[in-house]
Amino acid sequence: MRACPSHPPPAPTPAPSPPVKPPPAAERVYAHVKQAVLDRRYEGGTLLTEGGLAEAVGVSRTPVREALLRLEAEGLLKLYPKKGALVLPVSAQEIADVVETRLLVEEHAVRRAVPAPEPLVTRLEELLEEQRRHAATGDLAALAVSDRCFHAEIVRNAGNAILARLYDQLRDRQLRMGVAVMHAQPDRVAKNIAEHTEILDALRAGDADGAASVVRRHVGWVRSLARGEVR
Repeated sequence: MRACPSHPPPAPTPAPSPPVKPPPAAERVYAHVKQAVLDRRYEGGTLLTEGGLAEAVGVSRTPVREALLRLEAEGLLKLYPKKGALVLPVSAQEIADVVETRLLVEEHAVRRAVPAPEPLVTRLEELLEEQRRHAATGDLAALAVSDRCFHAEIVRNAGNAILARLYDQLRDRQLRMGVAVMHAQPDRVAKNIAEHTEILDALRAGDADGAASVVRRHVGWVRSLARGEVR
């Protein structure tokens, strides 16, 4: 699963390294299915079979069962004995819950980010440029990751480790919803980038109220979409 580094990774230093041991079979199945669900290659309502997944990943059925149980516990799948695993669609209630939590965390965090330190501004500029590149190539999965990282960077900057961990627990749901929204509403790609630019401009200007207002509008739009009140 793709995650957000706090800063761009340093250039690799060539050095001899021992052979990399492949991850356990169950971990490979888990990663394969989870990424496919988050990227919407396995959409809500898709029935996955143990045999099909075992063949796709190149493992036996035993690690497939282990991985599916783990994904069911995370709320991504529902297991049906002798049938397979159903990919659960994102519900309107889940969207509302995530949006409410994001607003509570992100409005507080963006206010705490003023005055914005230079490293934060630089990192947000880099993430905005990433989003433009992914938008240009149509890579919505990568765009959703970069979008989520933009918000996570602001939350991390608030300096509250407990709040940052709480926010990180929303990661998978945010990524899945982000890809789904961009598929359903392609015009939101440009709007999201424009609103991120507004947030960054407000941070640069030291305008805490303005930054919080844009965050409220930007994040709250997803709840309007779930209610059918598309703007």
